[in-house]
Amino acid sequence: MTSPASEKPDADMMAVAERVAAFIATGDRTPPARLFAAQDVTIVENFPPFVFDGPGAVESWAKQMRVHLEGITALRHIFSDAFDFSRSGDEVYFSLPTTWRGLNRGKPFSESGGWAFVLTREEGEWRVLAYGWAVIESTSE
Repeated sequence: MTSPASEKPDADMMAVAERVAAFIATGDRTPPARLFAAQDVTIVENFPPFVFDGPGAVESWAKQMRVHLEGITALRHIFSDAFDFSRSGDEVYFSLPTTWRGLNRGKPFSESGGWAFVLTREEGEWRVLAYGWAVIESTSE
């Protein structure tokens, strides 16, 4: 069953996106428990190896994210309204425009892009099954 075009992610779904962003911003070593699906996770990022999938995908992504963020401090994000929401059974998809701001080796920067999230319902909670990140604008001041 597909959802009406006017439907939006609910607060629990958006909380998952917030948890992913908070993990990235803090540079923690291990993603919070139950943030990602138990298996078959796929992540597409703008740093090598670009596609993280298969066994160990989340751990590999977390490690490479820390490398990608070396020299980045004061990282924070702003979400715009999610759109293109659809639901099929226990899975949902939505696009989430996002702007990151912070300091790269002490110099201000911003990066705008979009996340395409696929969440799945596991053990009564929404978890990330897949996401892809695409940068559409990046500036250094």
